[in-house]
Amino acid sequence: MKIVVTGSSGLLGRHVASACVTAGHDVLGIDAVAPAEANWAHISADLTDLGLTLQLIRECDAVVHIAAIPRPLGKAPAEVFKTNMAMAYNVVETAVLSKARRFIYASSFSVLGYPFAENFVDPAYLPIDENHPIGAQDAYGLSKWLGEEIVEAAVRRGAFSAVSLRMPWIQTPESFFDAVGPRRNLAESARDLWSYLDARDAADAFIKALAWQGEGHLRTFLSAADTYSEEATDALVKRAFPASPLKRPLSGHDAVIDNTHALETLGFAPRRSWRGYGK
Repeated sequence: MKIVVTGSSGLLGRHVASACVTAGHDVLGIDAVAPAEANWAHISADLTDLGLTLQLIRECDAVVHIAAIPRPLGKAPAEVFKTNMAMAYNVVETAVLSKARRFIYASSFSVLGYPFAENFVDPAYLPIDENHPIGAQDAYGLSKWLGEEIVEAAVRRGAFSAVSLRMPWIQTPESFFDAVGPRRNLAESARDLWSYLDARDAADAFIKALAWQGEGHLRTFLSAADTYSEEATDALVKRAFPASPLKRPLSGHDAVIDNTHALETLGFAPRRSWRGYGK
C-alpha cells in the first residue's frame, strides 16, 4: 500500500515508518523535523496548516497519524490542545479527500486520565480493558480522546475504516533505564499504571492494524505484558488502588492494561519486556 505516516521522525513514528517499509509498503513520512536517518521518503511540514496538509496527503491507501505534542509538559496547555486538535482535524479531513481506505490513529491510555490528571481518580476496575470509562482531564488526554472522536465522525460518514491504538509510555532498550528508572520506585508511578510498551511491539500493532479486516472504528488498548516495576503487581495494586475491584487475578508482574481485546481483534500480542533489555 501507499501509506502516509505523520510524526515519522519521533520515537514511535520512526519505528512505525520503518516497520511499514519492511512490510513492503511505499511510505511517505511527514514531520516538522527531518529524521536523523530514514529508509522512507520524507517531507518536513507543519500539519497544523490545512493547505500544506492537503498538498501532501494525496492518493494514498492508508494514513497513520502519530504527529502530536506528546505530553502536556513544557508547553502551555492551550498550545498542546490547539496543536493536537488542528493536526488531527486536518489529517483526518485530508485522508477523507484522498480516498484513503484505512486510518490508524496513535491514541493514548491518557484518554483514561492517566498520568496527567489533576484530580487523580482510581481505576473503575483492573485490569483496564476496552470497556473502561473514559476520564481525560488534561489538555493532552483530552486532545487524544477528541482526536478519536474526529476519526469516529469520519467513519460515521463512511469515509474509511479506522483503528485507534491506546498506548502507554513508549520505550526502547536505549531509553528505558534513563526514562523509567528514576520514576518506577516513586509513588507517582501509580499514575502511569506502571505501564509501558516497547516501540517495536507498538510498530507491530500498527502493521496489524493496517491488515485488520474489520469495518467501522476499532479502539483498543495496548501494553507490554508486564509492568515496568520490579515489585509484584498484586502488591502495587493493593497499595495504590485498594478500592479498585479486580476482574481477574493479577500475578507476578502482570500488566494492569489487558491486551485480550487487541489479541482478539488484531492478533496483537507483545513480545518484548524491559527485563530482557540489559543495562
